[in-house]
Amino acid sequence: MKLILAFLIGSLFGLGIIIGGMGNPAKIMNFFDIAGTFDPSLLFVMGGALITTFIGYRLVFGARTTSALNGAFELPASRSIDAPLVVGAILFGIGWGITGFCPGGSIPAVLLGEPSVWMFIAAMIVGISLAGLWQRRSNALKRD
Repeated sequence: MKLILAFLIGSLFGLGIIIGGMGNPAKIMNFFDIAGTFDPSLLFVMGGALITTFIGYRLVFGARTTSALNGAFELPASRSIDAPLVVGAILFGIGWGITGFCPGGSIPAVLLGEPSVWMFIAAMIVGISLAGLWQRRSNALKRD
C-alpha cells in the first residue's frame, strides 16, 4: 500500500510540474533572463506551491502527531543554517540556473523526451553520491 500511495503522490507531483511548465528547461532559463525573454510564470508556480505547502503542513501537523505511512514524521533534527545547508543551496541554485532543471522537475521531464534531462539526472546521481560520501567522511572524522 505504501508503494502505491508513493507512486500516486509522486505522479500527482510530476503532473503538477509538467502542467506548470517546470519540466521545460527553456521556461526556467527565461525566468532567469531578466534583461531578455523574462518569463515570470515561475513565480506563480512557486507561490502556489508555497501556499499549498504552508496550508498542508498546518493541517497535517495540527491534526496528527504521526505519519499515516511511516508512523513518525521525518523532520530535520537541526534548524540551524550551517555551511552544508548554504553550500547545498548554492549548488542547487547554480545547477538549476545552468541546466534549467531541478531534481523534482527532471524526473517528469523524461516523459517529455528532453534528451539533456538524462545528462542532468546522471550528474545529479553523481552529485548525490559524492555528497553522501563527504557527509559520511565528515561524520566519521567527528567521531574520532
